[in-house]
Amino acid sequence: MNETAAPPHPADSDMRRDTVVRALDVSRVYELGGETTHALRSVDLDIFRGEYMAIMGPSGSGKSTLFNMIGGLDKPTAGMVFIDEVDIAALDSFELAWLRCRKIGYIFQSFNLLPMLTAMENVVMPMTFANTDPDEARDRGYDLLQKVGIGDRWSHRPGRMSGGQQQRVAIARALANEPAIVLADEPTANLDLKTGADIITMLKQLCAEIGVTVISATHDHKMLDICDRVVWIRDGAIERIELRENLDIHVGVFEEDRTNEDEGAGT
Repeated sequence: MNETAAPPHPADSDMRRDTVVRALDVSRVYELGGETTHALRSVDLDIFRGEYMAIMGPSGSGKSTLFNMIGGLDKPTAGMVFIDEVDIAALDSFELAWLRCRKIGYIFQSFNLLPMLTAMENVVMPMTFANTDPDEARDRGYDLLQKVGIGDRWSHRPGRMSGGQQQRVAIARALANEPAIVLADEPTANLDLKTGADIITMLKQLCAEIGVTVISATHDHKMLDICDRVVWIRDGAIERIELRENLDIHVGVFEEDRTNEDEGAGT
């Protein structure tokens, strides 16, 4: 694969962390029906290895375009995007597919599991594309299903699983090829509050345990509550970036948790 190394990092102490994604002066322009749309405007962003980042923005803000850039699903009109020090604009279609398969895991709000495959087969599939030894792939697949809490459902197809269970399979699948980055597109949007909270907590734990970077496009305040940083996009540009500790986010208490607290107070 042809690799273009990222330029040296500034010497600032905050910038000495290992950078897994770097966007440098990135712009994306679309031409459609004689009209020009500036989806991104000179975006600069560093995302560090092992951090949990949320990307926020209203519809049409450029959030999805930036998300697609980071995921190697689109290329910039101007500027550069580096993923693990590789300039994606320098890659041909085969090299880009190789990078997406091995460096990036995807979690979708609609799960996107193949309905005719079992949980194990869904998790193993990315490893098959990566030419992983079949025995190793099955062992890793079972280990991942255990990590996400559904090892006992390895033989179930999606139609026999709840939404939360399907999203757990999707998370295991995203981690199958030991990626550097996991992109989570509204991962709790189709889940109830309690299940969504469980999924968010599990993602955070896996992020810390495995050292993978999680980047999430979300409007869920529960997810913002556990992020390391939050990026706001508006009109194709980064409006601001905030550390979680500097944000005033209050997450409500679930009814069953409140009931348990009340019972404890009465004893």
